[in-house]
Amino acid sequence: MTTDWTIEVRPWDDPAGVALRARQEVELDARYGIENPEPGTPPSVADVAHFVVAVDPHGRAVGCGALRQLDHGSAEIKRMYVDPVARGSGVATAVLRALEAAAVERGWSTLRLETGTLQPDARRFYEREGYRHIDAFGSYVGSELSVCYERRLVTPDRPADR
Repeated sequence: MTTDWTIEVRPWDDPAGVALRARQEVELDARYGIENPEPGTPPSVADVAHFVVAVDPHGRAVGCGALRQLDHGSAEIKRMYVDPVARGSGVATAVLRALEAAAVERGWSTLRLETGTLQPDARRFYEREGYRHIDAFGSYVGSELSVCYERRLVTPDRPADR
């Protein structure tokens, strides 16, 4: 595993982040055979609390992820994506750990996320990283394409789920 990249906090509308999310959308549209398969409300500059971009030594953005607050103690992971050229390098884990650390800093003890039925790679990744399958939440309730996960984080008053 290489660590030839850095994780940078950036604004949601950062051009590199916009480009990564556009590539993610193209990939998901092709995988599901429909345009914009996400059943939930798309994240926006108004509701994303934290956004990170993984950058390689040449300044190329190779991954990203965001947090959107759900309530006083929880947030949703949004737009986790790693460019195919960087998959398997540890970038996804680093982005996820950066998001978890940011959540803890904000006092959020629970992270939730939605991924899709046709994304077995993402499902394996989250399960390996300690996320457990939960019933659909929020706008994902009733979606046949959604698979939801949750992880309780280490906070000063509790240990993490594992």
